[in-house]
Amino acid sequence: MAFQDRKMSFDEVLDRIGGFGRFQKTLYVWICLPQIFLAFHMLVSVFTGAVPPHLCRSPQPGDGAPWLGLNYSNASWETCSSLQNVQPSQLNHSNLSLPIRESSTTPKSCNGEWEFSKDVFLSTVITEWDLVCENAMLNHIGSSIYMFGLLVGAVMFGALADKYGRRNIILIGLAAQVIFGVGAAFAPNFYIYVMLRFVVGMTVSAVIINAFVLGTEWTGPKQRMLAGVITDYFFGFGYILLAGVAYLIRDWRQLQLVISAPGFLFLFYIWVLPKSARWLMANQKHEEALDLIRKAALINGKPLDDDDIELCQSLINVEKLEDQRKYTVLDLVRTPRMRKQSLIIFYLWFVNVLVYYGLSLNISDFGMNIYLTQMIFGLVEMPARAVTLFTLNRSRRISQLAFLATAGLACLLTIFVPDDLSVVRTALAMVGKFGITASLSIVYIYSAELFPTVIRQNGIGMGSMCARAGGVISPIIYLLGKSSHHAPMVVFGLCPLIGSALTMFLPETAHKSLPDSIEDVECTGDSEA
Repeated sequence: MAFQDRKMSFDEVLDRIGGFGRFQKTLYVWICLPQIFLAFHMLVSVFTGAVPPHLCRSPQPGDGAPWLGLNYSNASWETCSSLQNVQPSQLNHSNLSLPIRESSTTPKSCNGEWEFSKDVFLSTVITEWDLVCENAMLNHIGSSIYMFGLLVGAVMFGALADKYGRRNIILIGLAAQVIFGVGAAFAPNFYIYVMLRFVVGMTVSAVIINAFVLGTEWTGPKQRMLAGVITDYFFGFGYILLAGVAYLIRDWRQLQLVISAPGFLFLFYIWVLPKSARWLMANQKHEEALDLIRKAALINGKPLDDDDIELCQSLINVEKLEDQRKYTVLDLVRTPRMRKQSLIIFYLWFVNVLVYYGLSLNISDFGMNIYLTQMIFGLVEMPARAVTLFTLNRSRRISQLAFLATAGLACLLTIFVPDDLSVVRTALAMVGKFGITASLSIVYIYSAELFPTVIRQNGIGMGSMCARAGGVISPIIYLLGKSSHHAPMVVFGLCPLIGSALTMFLPETAHKSLPDSIEDVECTGDSEA
């Protein structure tokens, strides 16, 4: 046989049994379905944390601001306006329909009761716990804590997945997600709600990272890019679907329950979700890996004959002779080439998520209907992910570079557009969203191909941790707008441009086998040099 005189790589095994046959396609069905609910959890705060128009009512009639039916249809009211400073003669229909602006005498707290408009939302986290004025910062802190949960989950579950397997962590993540997600719908106060959302954030990282890696490790190099983008499509579909679900359900507790409870259906994954044969090989569970390979080959209609089994066994024998030491995150930066690639990829993860959620979670800034804007932003994701199908096959590196540059330039150009040209500013922001969405799709695939098998999950986990750091910071970036109106978009423009320049120092991975060891990465560097 042609392969008998040399080591057979795992990618060659996948080619022999079918790189994307019925087995892999079924696996991707199981991987993609949870992506819809991951999108729900990631973006639901756009609606549950929305701030409706509101005014302060005095504790009782007769103290200067009588109880009146208020017209909240004008959303231009400033958020901390108070009726306590308005003279009774001013409280008529014509005056209340006009914007009420804050003045130096307007108090930042309410001694009575906040009255919120119900024209758009029946209830939100904001309206239930009065998170406005002096308490408004709690809403931003809550968003950052959720993002911090994503960060913690990326670190913790990345390491656990390398030790206990991708499949086990996915199952744990799905189970915890539904339990704590449903619990958040019944939270008695804001602090417990934030704590439960923090855990949900951890589970989102557990599922989204390990599902992607599990699919990547079962897919042949020729189909790996297409398979990765398919996963992103389901996240984008969840993005769009959330707008419709939130439009129909205007109460935040009901909405939280509806996006969480269906997770109980994923209980059947215990019986259908396979382990990663590549991970089993890397962890010296060779016979179990060979059994899975035989099963996949049979399902794909390419059963192994004696010669094929001999070749797979030769791979196992080589693996048994390799260094058995345990790898840690330190191995990501221990050797020169691995260190350079890791640090660049970590920055790319950071900047992609910083800009992606910086634009996605602040759609109310565009001044359009919040449901329509959410749907448009979701629809932009579809062509953004589709275009990567035509560019990634040519070059991972150039694709990453070009879309980061597109996002950065579009965000920077918005600062030169006058405020009265809101349509132009919105269009540029949509171009920025297009570029960063495409770039975010690519960084998942690029990372999985750059990190070797022995530390792939650690690498993806650390990259995701850096990404979640970007998510934690993104709400804070908008606070810069208080000092400079254009400051957030300047940050969202410059950071991707820096990432675009750094991408030029990464190797090309298109149509190449996945590296299995750190030595593979270093030797590849030597051969390219």
